[in-house]
Amino acid sequence: MHDTSFPSISKALARGLLAACVAVQALPARAEVTEQMVSLKSDSGAVLPYLLSTDAAQPADAVAVLFTGGQGRVGLLDKGIPQPGANFLVRSRSLFVNQGVATAVLDAPSDLRGMNDRFRMSAGHAHDVGTVVADLRRRLPGLRVYLVGTSRGTVSAAYAAAALGKAVDGVVLTSSVFNAGPGGPGLSGFDYASLQAPLLLMHHADDACPVTPHHEAERLALRYRLVTVHGGLPAQSEPCEAFSAHGYLGVEEEAVTAIVGWMQGRPPPPDVP
Repeated sequence: MHDTSFPSISKALARGLLAACVAVQALPARAEVTEQMVSLKSDSGAVLPYLLSTDAAQPADAVAVLFTGGQGRVGLLDKGIPQPGANFLVRSRSLFVNQGVATAVLDAPSDLRGMNDRFRMSAGHAHDVGTVVADLRRRLPGLRVYLVGTSRGTVSAAYAAAALGKAVDGVVLTSSVFNAGPGGPGLSGFDYASLQAPLLLMHHADDACPVTPHHEAERLALRYRLVTVHGGLPAQSEPCEAFSAHGYLGVEEEAVTAIVGWMQGRPPPPDVP
């Protein structure tokens, strides 16, 4: 799965992807979003960058640490701030800020070209996430902190949340990698009971990626809250890529609104839109 960047595509598909990006950028700007890159020291001693997005005119009541999919590389140190970005969470970060939730897009440490599942599941990665969480609590005192992952980013969010325990206030897993595949084990061996923080699951009913089947989310819904997303735009990428049902193409705002509502204490709807 490579949903952090564009796959090899035809010119027609490239135009479609560009149109999708423009559509997201054209969403009503209800907030004065301020973005800054923050560089911390990772557990390995490398640079650990993240992108902090806030609205000075609208005090937030929570902050979401966002984990992108694929190899988890955003490119903050070499490419700068994404405009808006391909991955669902990265390109939708302003939608969180618009609704009172600051965001911190976590990038891969500078000594890694990407984050495979083995790294995402490691104690070192959890320590890095804890470093970011602690930094956010210093910068934004009093705010609740949530870990939010999408696609392969759910491996980071789940394992880090389990390791950090009550240091985080909740975890959201969207388009979760439930099945093992060529990219790694995903969450196939994860013990959800190890989470001390509340868990929200979100999944598109039409997600056609083989390692992220909706029926696995339905199975977990017997124990945890699940928001099933419907509709959106026709896919403009492969099923495991960002511009498809797997990445909530065309229903980004509805998906984010459900997540934010849960963070702010409102019961999440079972289905959206």
